[in-house]
Amino acid sequence: MRILAFAFIVFAAPAEAHEFWIEPTDYQVEADGSLEADIVNGEEFAGVKLAYLPQRFVNFVLFAGDASARVTGRTGDTPALQQEPVAEGLNIAAYQANSATVDYENWERFQRFVDHKDFGDVLSQHEARGLPLENFTEVYSRYSKSLIGVGNSAGADRRVGLETEIVALTNPYTDDLSDGFQVQVYYRNDLRANTQVEVFEKAADSQVSISLYQTDENGIATFPVRPGYSYMVDAVVLREPNERLAELSGAVWETLWANLTFAVPD
Repeated sequence: MRILAFAFIVFAAPAEAHEFWIEPTDYQVEADGSLEADIVNGEEFAGVKLAYLPQRFVNFVLFAGDASARVTGRTGDTPALQQEPVAEGLNIAAYQANSATVDYENWERFQRFVDHKDFGDVLSQHEARGLPLENFTEVYSRYSKSLIGVGNSAGADRRVGLETEIVALTNPYTDDLSDGFQVQVYYRNDLRANTQVEVFEKAADSQVSISLYQTDENGIATFPVRPGYSYMVDAVVLREPNERLAELSGAVWETLWANLTFAVPD
């Protein structure tokens, strides 16, 4: 089962486009246990927990090895994920949200976002396209994954069909982490070389630290991790929306947000 790459548009107008992630109640459960996880929208690894609302997502799927199962629930369920594991081992929860829009009253606000995500000289591209520096719109979509260890937690992360995706090359529950944790970043079937990756590290007392890394020529970023901490990894694509999406949304820029969460056992 592959997650569809196309979403029908559902519009919203949030104040800012922050991170969007899957946060399990427990990152490791017993072989006969169940999976529970919140869908969270916020920043700096803290935010609002969203209920299970099928109208808000394109797909919500669990994977383990070659097996998969759709996440099902009752409308309004919190946590949004309450389901049996697909199998013993490493389970991957993946969620593709419907697209939404955010409006910018001035260029300075958008420039702060561009600088933070290290997109380069977007202003020149914006002006070359003859776009206004005030009152313009961005459309964005979210592609979130989480790694949950079940029983022996054995297995490996893999691509699940998201248009942009972060794949863990390390199993945080079974591998030697002394040389750091590795992720590989994709956009469609291409590796994202020289791309900024933002890593959020949360301690048991919910204190969060944020670090920035760059992927190498193979789209791989390596960063240190510590026992007893949970992690969120974020990478964003900026592109010009296609003609149909631009017409539907009124947007002149499009962003695609890839996110991955996991924890390191004590």
